[in-house]
Amino acid sequence: MDLTNIHDVKDLLARHGFRFSKSLGQNFLIADWVPRQIAEAAGVDRTCGVLEIGPGVGCLTRELAQRAGKVAAVELDKSLLPVLAETLADCPNAEVVPGDVMKLDLTALVSDRLDGFSPHVCANLPYNITTPVLTRLLESGLFRSVTVMVQKEVARRICAAPGTADYGAFTLLCQYYADCRLLFDVPAGCFLPAPKVTSAVVRLAVRETPPVDVPPDALFRVVRAAFAQRRKTLLNALASAYGKEFSKEELRAVLSGCGLPEAVRGETLGLEQFAELAGKIDNKERLF
Repeated sequence: MDLTNIHDVKDLLARHGFRFSKSLGQNFLIADWVPRQIAEAAGVDRTCGVLEIGPGVGCLTRELAQRAGKVAAVELDKSLLPVLAETLADCPNAEVVPGDVMKLDLTALVSDRLDGFSPHVCANLPYNITTPVLTRLLESGLFRSVTVMVQKEVARRICAAPGTADYGAFTLLCQYYADCRLLFDVPAGCFLPAPKVTSAVVRLAVRETPPVDVPPDALFRVVRAAFAQRRKTLLNALASAYGKEFSKEELRAVLSGCGLPEAVRGETLGLEQFAELAGKIDNKERLF
């Protein structure tokens, strides 16, 4: 059976009485080069244990199982469990874990299912959970890399540079935790059913240490404030967020101390500039 052949996939799903769920964002790959290139891009070998999220019919799972020491594939849709039992029957190092990745204990999952292996993530993520899942994976500190297929729009946001339209708070969160690379596009015609958007594969190589020396809570409070209302100047955005703690004059002085003009907008600042700003604000907070 070819798990990327549209006729084989349709026959497989019909045999198991499977119906696609729009709410779960299910789009299965039907182009054989895509799972192969995603698995290759993940850079895993027999020393690695891979967490996959939303395996579908298992085409990417099989590619990963050929390369990694262990694959733990988390699947929320119970109707896909018998499908995966059939398609992964000859992959002894691939295990299907029923459940919701947003609710599972990731630490326990890695410890129990990927023990002894270098932990990585590789997945064709459902579009509707991309941002919260990536945030959870990165903040967990459990994985060495995260290689995922997402909407191209989200991929651009992850890898955006300061001053561009795609640059935002989610960009800075991803780039704080990882070195982010956009690898290749995947056209809509590579899926069943075909989505209305182009997808893209990104690889996030998780950093061993943060790139800036400032408490993450302080950093991301400033980042969230800066992008809460993009049309505002950074000074006005900070005044809205920190108005109960600092006067506008104090915040103006902080910006000046960072070498930033009063009219600067947050979308033009890089991670290091946000870190310097957050450090000064955090130090001032501790003085009061």
